[in-house]
Amino acid sequence: MVQTDHNNFSCKVTRVVGSAQSEERDYLAIEEPLEVRLRWKNDGSWQETTIAITMRTPGDDRDLAVGFLIGEGIIRSAADIYADQQQSQTGAEAIENGSNRVTLTLANELKPDIGRLQRHFYTTSSCGICGKTSLNALAIAGAQNLESVVMQVSSETIYQLPVRLKQHQIIFESTGGLHAAAYYQPSNDEFVVREDVGRHNAVDKLVGWRAQSVGGLDQPCALVLSGRASFELVQKAIMARMPIVAAVGAPSSLAVKLAIGYGVTLLGFVRGERFNIYSHPKRIVL
Repeated sequence: MVQTDHNNFSCKVTRVVGSAQSEERDYLAIEEPLEVRLRWKNDGSWQETTIAITMRTPGDDRDLAVGFLIGEGIIRSAADIYADQQQSQTGAEAIENGSNRVTLTLANELKPDIGRLQRHFYTTSSCGICGKTSLNALAIAGAQNLESVVMQVSSETIYQLPVRLKQHQIIFESTGGLHAAAYYQPSNDEFVVREDVGRHNAVDKLVGWRAQSVGGLDQPCALVLSGRASFELVQKAIMARMPIVAAVGAPSSLAVKLAIGYGVTLLGFVRGERFNIYSHPKRIVL
């Protein structure tokens, strides 16, 4: 027998420990597909297409979609899409309630690059860039170099980031099957966490939330990752103008090269009272 609520899924399992076994209930992270659709006006008529299907943990779906569009360079800020109230006046629904679909409408007569959108790709919970056909497709559209962005964080603060992240991983505590990403703002000690079965989805949810919050993407902040720092996660940080990325796990070689090239301070193996600085160390006060 299985049970499902908003946060997790449970089922009966046989737990084996040594020579002993017992019947218990296990809690698992929910994974469901989300279709992200884009709508825009072209020569007076509405056009709409699916731009991504991702496997995600339900919740914060609009934030995920907005963050995804920012990460892909399709929009630059939340001002490029209609807010719910405005959108309802156009006859377009922002979120199709009860379904695994989010439709966002471009504002200000913006038109997407159809050629880029036609590289239909399918993202899984393990890889944010599966299906992209070449390294050219990974190029960041309109990204800003962040080397001149001023932001400083002490090493003592860095030591506490994974601890605070774990304290906020509510669903992970019961399922053990989720990744987490956190937004950290040192000026007011703001710390916001999003969880998902996909590393990239957790970051997209965070970026989408930040883009639609007061101040948007303009205020420098740090991105904290519960796992490794891969190329696509550093790419999303660059597109969201987050100059510091601190990962509990290891960075990939391509992530380090990207961080160096775009002025991102990349930290890896942030555990206990130690971490490695892979690029642009000037933002870390030792």
